[in-house]
Amino acid sequence: MQTLDEQIAEWRSHLSAGTTESDLEELESHLRDQVDDLAAVGLSDDEAFLIAVKRIGGADELSREYAREHSGRLWKQLLPPASRPDPGLGSALAIAAAAAVAVHLPRFAVDPAGDPLPMLRNVPVIVLAFLGLYFLVRRGPTVRTAIWTGIPFLIATLVLNLYPWDPDGQMVVISIPATTTVLWFTIGLPYMGGTWRDHERRMDFIRFTGEWFIYMVLIALGGGVLTGLTAVLLGEGLVEWLVISGAAGAVVVAAWLVESKQSVVENMAPVLTSVFTPLFAVLLVAASVDHLAGGFEFDRETLGIYDGLLVVVFGLVLYATSARDPERPPGWMDRIQLVAVGSALLLDGLVLGSMIARVGEFGLTPNRVTALTLNLVLLVNLVWAGWLGLRFVTGRTVFHRMERWQTTYLPVFGLWAATIAAVLPLLFDFA
Repeated sequence: MQTLDEQIAEWRSHLSAGTTESDLEELESHLRDQVDDLAAVGLSDDEAFLIAVKRIGGADELSREYAREHSGRLWKQLLPPASRPDPGLGSALAIAAAAAVAVHLPRFAVDPAGDPLPMLRNVPVIVLAFLGLYFLVRRGPTVRTAIWTGIPFLIATLVLNLYPWDPDGQMVVISIPATTTVLWFTIGLPYMGGTWRDHERRMDFIRFTGEWFIYMVLIALGGGVLTGLTAVLLGEGLVEWLVISGAAGAVVVAAWLVESKQSVVENMAPVLTSVFTPLFAVLLVAASVDHLAGGFEFDRETLGIYDGLLVVVFGLVLYATSARDPERPPGWMDRIQLVAVGSALLLDGLVLGSMIARVGEFGLTPNRVTALTLNLVLLVNLVWAGWLGLRFVTGRTVFHRMERWQTTYLPVFGLWAATIAAVLPLLFDFA
């Protein structure tokens, strides 16, 4: 295994034939900054070096050739070799096992024949608390980061368990996903090592979220098979416990897999965005044309489906932004993504119009307030993302502006979710 300085010397030698000395010094400075940032999140020098070379390859053709020639090493590092075990694996498994056990603690405060909502309210808090603990351990805990991470979890626990919820009302059901969203943003703080103002680290957290979701889907597919076999061989009595424990542990294991797989240069993000962005663009265009041709009436179920579709499209745009090489000039995928954003804007406008009409006719309810405000938050994001996307594909701005817009706007979603979880119940008497 070469040292970092030896690898950089080899890289400089490869570039020296077609690059001036001053340019080499500038590129090396940029390379070392990238290596330092990647090492700060737990990567080895060898892994950080190769990924850094890949990242700056967009600005330098010779560096891109070097990354292409040497990236084969990374596939051998997809999982840590037996001679050099990942130091984070042991802590990940221990925390996952603890989460799998702790997630059942609310059962002892709930009558199994009674209301299941106390169990449902506390599961996200418990599981995400263990995921936050995993990042605190992996990054190296600091008192400041631990305190700022713990405060939202404490507030969420008090809100979910001390508010006088109406068990038959809408608000208690709405509060669970809203609180989960807030806590997901909260674990971004230990993931980023406390550097929450750093836009690059925010984009890393976006990338992590997408990769984590992919691993959770893969784990769920395997877990479904295991659950089915358990039900057949051992009876259905253990299935509920197995599913809940397995899902809680998988949250931490999936995070470890993402962290370990960061050493692979060519990750899944570019492939997935290339496949799904055109498909969702076509779907959005078809849905918009259908409702423009058939009138502007939406029933309640259709509004819910389109709200979910808009959230998925926003997530896809965000993930595509995190996966794209910022130095690459505009291409056909950027134009397809612009079509998807434009179609989402049109559909969002139709949905908002229908929602406002329903509010005027039937009045405000927790569901309508939640959906209406979510669509407004999405509308603002998509409008500016579409404008920046148009300027980018026409050569009037740089891609970095699009990245900065998304990372700057991200806290707005956290603030919206916190308002829905903690303030909206007060306005509707917890019903």
